[in-house]
Amino acid sequence: MKKLILVLLSAILLTACQSTSAEVVGETVIVDGGSYTRVSPGELNTMLKNKDFTFINVHIPFEGNIEDTDLSIPYDQITETSYLAQLPTDKNAKIVLYCRSGRMSQIATEALVKLGYTNVLDLAGGMVDWEQAGYELEK
Repeated sequence: MKKLILVLLSAILLTACQSTSAEVVGETVIVDGGSYTRVSPGELNTMLKNKDFTFINVHIPFEGNIEDTDLSIPYDQITETSYLAQLPTDKNAKIVLYCRSGRMSQIATEALVKLGYTNVLDLAGGMVDWEQAGYELEK
């Protein structure tokens, strides 16, 4: 009987210790200078629950933010010195970019990869797909 109780307690503890969050895989995109990861709205939502990245809206003109956005930087100016100074100095730090539809963030993401950033992610479909997936924007 003691063995049975011990086995049941072990099983309960193992189950409780397992991660309940979905693994974020994304899609690897190869570009000049390296690669980046394109993530879906669902994957980004999972990531935001345990946020460990700099989150940047690169859309111009401003059309709203996803909650927990850290910075707004125009996509076509992200490589300018004043904006680069706002980014993590560690080029291995995780950075996630988004815009309204995905095109501006793709351009900005590729620019950061060319500058040597190695852990850059881009929200596929931008705020449009984010909203279509049922998530809200801050206006």
